[in-house]
Amino acid sequence: MLSRCFVLFVGMVVGGFFSGTPLRAQNWADKMFKVQSHDFRTVGRGAKAEFHFELTNLYEEDVHIAAVRSSCGCTTPSVTKDTLKTHETGAVVATFNTSTFVGKKGATFTVVFDKPYYAEVQLKVSGYIRTDITFDPPEVAFGEFRSGKPQERDVVISHTGNSNWRITDVRSHCSNLKVSLGQPELSPGLVRYRMHVTMQEDVPEGEIQERLTLISNDRSFPTTEMAISGRARAALSVSPAAVTLGSTSADAVVEKRLVVKGDEPFSVKEVVCDDKRFTFEVPVGSKKLHFVKMKFEGDGQAAQISQTIRIITDLPGDPSADCIVTGTLSAK
Repeated sequence: MLSRCFVLFVGMVVGGFFSGTPLRAQNWADKMFKVQSHDFRTVGRGAKAEFHFELTNLYEEDVHIAAVRSSCGCTTPSVTKDTLKTHETGAVVATFNTSTFVGKKGATFTVVFDKPYYAEVQLKVSGYIRTDITFDPPEVAFGEFRSGKPQERDVVISHTGNSNWRITDVRSHCSNLKVSLGQPELSPGLVRYRMHVTMQEDVPEGEIQERLTLISNDRSFPTTEMAISGRARAALSVSPAAVTLGSTSADAVVEKRLVVKGDEPFSVKEVVCDDKRFTFEVPVGSKKLHFVKMKFEGDGQAAQISQTIRIITDLPGDPSADCIVTGTLSAK
């Protein structure tokens, strides 16, 4: 499961420099990626197999992906967002083409950046596509759902060619998943299992990209992977989730507007920030959508800004929504 956190850059970034060294002189593009290789391991024929190579813009300049090339048709690349502003996060998505390729496959993606400077990053994927195992549906897709409500899906797993094949265990790194497996249904040359998968109500909010590992008695290929996807939506959200004040003078006045949205009507009780240079106009009334006006007044002191704005509501349990504010204040 993807981690759900904001990645903040706390070092000085001024005029194309990163930690005091010219940006163009460094391996700046590689530093934005969390990982640069992924093994799909063993997957079934036609199964959905995707991996998101996450990257975060650590710099003040906009970052632009001009192109992504793949060395093999077995894996198709795409991008979730080709332009990333400061602190924004995106991904290069690798899709393993399990319906048209079989056997051991691998590919290298070349990600080409043209802004703020030219750079290339190499991303590598590999895996093995089996022809004797299929999943119906091809992935455990929960779609978008409200966090706090359990979600259930059923999957049929079929294995052809060996009536003695058995699943001995199902594993996952996701502690919020619960899996139950029925007894094997046998017919000549076919073994079929019905699997029930539950995403429990305590799943954290955010994107879900996980996988189940089926353990079998097949000594040649003891494990097979199955993708799990979805998005747990918060009962309360604030947009934008990350706000930048940009590079501005230390005595500047900056105003922004935050949009707070909930599934049920609610009132905003309080807006909290440790930095007293921030003030807020709290809306009144109870409704599903509120606008919170934020004002920052500099005190003349040069500094880096990195603050959490917390909006507290009257919904049951007093849930809150957080927004990160960053910026650079420079003395005249």
